[in-house]
Amino acid sequence: MLANFILGMPGYGSIILIALVVLLIFGGKKIPELMRGLGGGIKEFKDATKEGKEDKDQIDSTK
Repeated sequence: MLANFILGMPGYGSIILIALVVLLIFGGKKIPELMRGLGGGIKEFKDATKEGKEDKDQIDSTK
């Protein structure tokens, strides 16, 4: 059973357990701030990958 939890896809019970542990560790007030930071990081990553792709396209067009 434990190997199935570790190796398999998490089910609803596992997701609820993980959410409760996160809530207990960080508290209800800190979670929205953490999610905003995570969202900002993802946005910066997407912008950086778009910028890198545009730079590569410009280099390829000059050849």
